[in-house]
Amino acid sequence: MRTRQSESITSEASLPIVPGWIQKGDKDTIEDAAFISGAALAHLHGVLLRNDLPVPLLRARLALNAATACVGFAGRPEQAGDLRDALHLTRPGDLPGPAGAIYQSWHHAIERPISTKALHRALPFLSADQIAFWLDAGPGSPVALAAQVLEAVQAEHPRREGSALILADAALALALGWDHVLPILANGIRRQDLKLTGDDLRLACHRAVVTAIASVMPLATTLIRRASRLRDVTPKLRAKGAAKAVTMFLTQDAVAPTDLTMLMSDRAARRFCDRLIELGVARELTGRDSFRLYGL
Repeated sequence: MRTRQSESITSEASLPIVPGWIQKGDKDTIEDAAFISGAALAHLHGVLLRNDLPVPLLRARLALNAATACVGFAGRPEQAGDLRDALHLTRPGDLPGPAGAIYQSWHHAIERPISTKALHRALPFLSADQIAFWLDAGPGSPVALAAQVLEAVQAEHPRREGSALILADAALALALGWDHVLPILANGIRRQDLKLTGDDLRLACHRAVVTAIASVMPLATTLIRRASRLRDVTPKLRAKGAAKAVTMFLTQDAVAPTDLTMLMSDRAARRFCDRLIELGVARELTGRDSFRLYGL
């Protein structure tokens, strides 16, 4: 994700960690928690401007984490590997199952710039007018607006925690001037927090933002390192369509060899994925001998 602002930060400096005073700061009152969460968001904003961070991949990995959390909120046992299978191995026309549907919603929500149309595509059971109404929350601080949307959606759809969190994170992104949804609240909020309302929910959302951003930093650091190694070996990849295939690895949480067959033959796609593993720049994500998925 790139913000709507035009600034950029070069990749020469090391990725700054979240200062300890942000992680350990007093968050017992809304005022204190709002100050701390604002500082955390400002820190994250600076990181997102880095040229060496594969932001689409960061969004995709956070979407998987958010979907896993939402599946847990719904009382289901599926984990990240099950959700990847539901997204990548379900044939066109097949139903992905309840957990897979939650992940599909997050996947679609982060794919395109924020708009009512894009969010309606992610959440087709909600009307576009409903979505537009919730996101037009009026003035307020970003986290307060996100909490307001979260409460409003849950009031009308109490068993749709994932949908409420998608729209809350969309409201947060819009208020911050970001052009894509970045799953933040869903990666920091607790299940019991979703039962709160009013000031209690706002306080919980401020705390969730700080918790989530603290976990985003090590993930971003890892992705910067892995993306750099992949870019370094790209000139060694001789397969037809290699450059476009590398772009897929830099933007998607997981890639199946069949995803690459629009660029190369099925055999070449499998050999390409194996070559990335040989070079130490990709991982096989399933541990299986067949129906394998690969990613950074």
